[in-house]
Amino acid sequence: MSEKLKPTIEAIILDMDGVITDSARLHAQAWKQMFDAYLEKLPGKQQPPLDLPGDYKQYIDGISRLDGVRTFLQSRNLHLPEGDPDDGPEAESVVGLGKRKNAFFLELVEKEGVDVFPDTLEMLKTWKKKGVKLAVISASQNCRKILESADLLHWFDVRVDGETARREQLPGKPAPDVFLRAMQELRASPEHTLVVEDAIAGVKAAKRGHFSLVIGVARNGEAEGLLHAGADQIVKQLTEIAIDMETTSRVQLPDSLPHALEGMQQIFSEIGDKKPVLFFDYDGTLTPIVDDPDAAILTDGHRQVLADLAEQFTVAIISGRGLADLRSKVRLDQLIYAGSHGFEISGPHGLEMQYAPGQEILPQLDEVEKAVKKQIQRIEGCEVERKKYAIAVHYRRVEKTRVKELKQAVREVLEGREQLKVGKGKKILEIKPNLDWHKGHALNWLLDKLDLARSRYQPIFIGDDITDEDALRDLRGTGILVGTHGEKTHANYRLNDTEEVYEFLARLHRWQAPDPK
Repeated sequence: MSEKLKPTIEAIILDMDGVITDSARLHAQAWKQMFDAYLEKLPGKQQPPLDLPGDYKQYIDGISRLDGVRTFLQSRNLHLPEGDPDDGPEAESVVGLGKRKNAFFLELVEKEGVDVFPDTLEMLKTWKKKGVKLAVISASQNCRKILESADLLHWFDVRVDGETARREQLPGKPAPDVFLRAMQELRASPEHTLVVEDAIAGVKAAKRGHFSLVIGVARNGEAEGLLHAGADQIVKQLTEIAIDMETTSRVQLPDSLPHALEGMQQIFSEIGDKKPVLFFDYDGTLTPIVDDPDAAILTDGHRQVLADLAEQFTVAIISGRGLADLRSKVRLDQLIYAGSHGFEISGPHGLEMQYAPGQEILPQLDEVEKAVKKQIQRIEGCEVERKKYAIAVHYRRVEKTRVKELKQAVREVLEGREQLKVGKGKKILEIKPNLDWHKGHALNWLLDKLDLARSRYQPIFIGDDITDEDALRDLRGTGILVGTHGEKTHANYRLNDTEEVYEFLARLHRWQAPDPK
């Protein structure tokens, strides 16, 4: 039964195993495989094998790997030395057994793959559209690898996992520290944060953190234990959770935004002691909008500004332009480039990414490109620009009386082609893959790939167009809109034009520049 939650939830923290991915099944299988083999070889009275409904749920599920080894051994009155972090999986120690279990688990992942719960994927999309901040937590040190293999990493603004806990010496569940760490990175508060857990230890940890609501996920009927641990509500699927997020939206008209140059001190205060990470759109942001896309040239002075910034910060350009075109316009090897709205990414130190699902649609784009050119050749002033993962139909020079005809022609070409969609922009229609991948996902993918944790870095995105709203919406940092695109925006600040962008960057550079000695 669906329950309506208070419209004050601004952030959601989800456990990974059993809530997001079905890897809990593989973890349980690996634990049983490891412990059954270990118990069978023990001298003396034969120990019963590990019982999944009993032993696993009570002593292992939801806690860190080494804690799982310790707790289960204690339940059987068995004792092993703690061992050394360098112990291999063959060592007869707590560390050794933990590594042995991990080896079994990775073999299972490689062999069987990781399934994503469809109800979770549906809700991730819903929550993202509503502007909810999302974090994933896990006791697993394989969290990132699992999310990458399931193509889920880009959904989350924050990840706190076994690697984080080891690096920062965070105690595991049922201590609340991993949840509190995720909440801190999300810049949320307990009273406005929802936790979704399927493990008893996880529910106990969330309750100790005094979070507003703790949802227990009982996919296989484990409701009683979760309720006893303190869960506020029990669901079998995440689609049973209904959240009215309207009051948390920060969408507003561009004219109502504070001007970034007038609010520099406030922006500096928001950055604090963190290091900025700079993301830009290209057309309309780093160069003025012009009728001919090829004429959008970066001046030598502006190029030098970007080069100077790249010596101080991580700098990326995320554009609808194709990757090769974007690189040829900017000509700075030290920058990161994300072309085609993030479908293709390239940067220093061997950084390369092509969004795999998009490559499967390339043959259809080839067909549509020919059909569109044929369909609109009668409309004067229209220009069709092919990018690798998109087709841009520019109508800036088309007579206003014929724009409606142009849009209808494009719709007719795309009729029945469900793998493609049309995006809007400033005097442009953009035909692109109908996939849930955009500038916001690309931005967060880069932050995670480059390990630019929100606790130490402040992402700043500057863009001007409708397509930049994907990045501004998913951004957990400072968003700046240049000019206006005629609709409401997720930005925090505004700038009037390209020249003001470079004035803003100059002030940021001076503020962050080291003191001369």
